[in-house]
Amino acid sequence: MNETRIRESDRIAAWHDAECGVYTADLPIWEDLADAAAGPVLDLGCGTGRVSLHLARRGADVLGVDLDPVLVGELEGRAGAEGLTVTTLVGDVREIDPARGYRLVLAPMQLFHLLHSPEDRAACLAAVRRSLAPGGRLAVALLTELDEPLGEPAEDVLPDVREIDGWIFSSLPLGVDADDRWITIRRLRQTVSPTGDLAEESHQITLAVLRPERFVAEAGEQGFRLVERREIEPTADHVGSTVLVLEVVR
Repeated sequence: MNETRIRESDRIAAWHDAECGVYTADLPIWEDLADAAAGPVLDLGCGTGRVSLHLARRGADVLGVDLDPVLVGELEGRAGAEGLTVTTLVGDVREIDPARGYRLVLAPMQLFHLLHSPEDRAACLAAVRRSLAPGGRLAVALLTELDEPLGEPAEDVLPDVREIDGWIFSSLPLGVDADDRWITIRRLRQTVSPTGDLAEESHQITLAVLRPERFVAEAGEQGFRLVERREIEPTADHVGSTVLVLEVVR
């Protein structure tokens, strides 16, 4: 690889891995649900395969779906390098219509928070319903601690870092702004080339405030009912989450 240039696809995957790929606190829940489902699993917003690859290593039959073809291509490459079989699909989670029924559909991390309107979430839920096999379940992770004070990170917070062929990608949390509708996460992204050149840019992502009670109500309008609720404890770097497990009312 040229020391002064890096492929844009590698850059996209590196930022995704640095900011999302190291999270593991939710994996035991997805393992447990996949084992209980005993059938195909659909991973919504799969990215580079944090959850899909983990479940495939345990023998699950997984389809990973993401809107970004770069991230899907990275997932395919990683699965191939490990000798794993993971089916992939580049597509919008609001429009997917897989040809087979899935025993479990997963929406990890902030997927539903990234669907900013009730209409977008309704479209995704309708797509999930079409994708589920009879008796299948949907499991959705939602952020908790939304009533806790948000703002600047601790002074000793460390950046999320990813290294690729001598290139260093460092993403430092700068703060979180929140109101009744939106949560905006601000980061400083810094790239250091193998020759020591530094480039930096600000980056932010906006999530919809979506409390479990509201989501359950919206899901109910699409024919789902809540059957189980599990908690993921916060870590030093991530807030806690609530996992809602739902099934179709038939």
